[in-house]
Amino acid sequence: MESKNKRNGLLWAEIAREIQALAQTGLTFASNHWEIDRNKRLMEIAEEIVLNKTLLEDEPIMETFTTQPGYATPKVDVRAAIIKDGKILLVKEVSDGKWCMPGGWADVGEYPSEMVIREAREESGFDVKPVKVIGVFDANRGGRPMQFFHAYKVVFLCEIMGGEATPSEETTEVEFFDFENLPEFSPNRTNEKHIAEIRKHLEDKSRGVYFD
Repeated sequence: MESKNKRNGLLWAEIAREIQALAQTGLTFASNHWEIDRNKRLMEIAEEIVLNKTLLEDEPIMETFTTQPGYATPKVDVRAAIIKDGKILLVKEVSDGKWCMPGGWADVGEYPSEMVIREAREESGFDVKPVKVIGVFDANRGGRPMQFFHAYKVVFLCEIMGGEATPSEETTEVEFFDFENLPEFSPNRTNEKHIAEIRKHLEDKSRGVYFD
């Protein structure tokens, strides 16, 4: 029963996300007060669905929905696949105590390669050079769906250029792991699908970029 309730909750969360995105876009292009009122009501309906039909943690839903006005588009997350001696570097997140590749949300104005360099340095202490895009993943599929927003995840294969393992305000540990002995993942940040694709690229240097 618990598993069924969880599946139903995720389905309702997906419905709420779509309604919220439609309402956000509708408000952006609304040309009269009727359209504004209709889209605000759609936003309220999405909030009601989240509060009453999902298993998501209680938080100010409407405030979250309205923090990013404008045409609703996916967010972008970048991750650094850093390999040394056949092991992958992972960082332990302060937020949930689980492990992931270093990375985070993309910032406006930066090149994707610059973002992954910065995130790797900030979260792990290592200076890296991106050498290849492993893949572009739909972050709402293949792992635990995000609560409210849709996102794409870009994973870069990176080489270490310098630095040393150094935790940060967001990470408590930095370690290299054998692929056969990986810790529990922070599911919205790194999952088995990402790791499997990284391993395929390590085994086949000519492998093309994966994309969902």
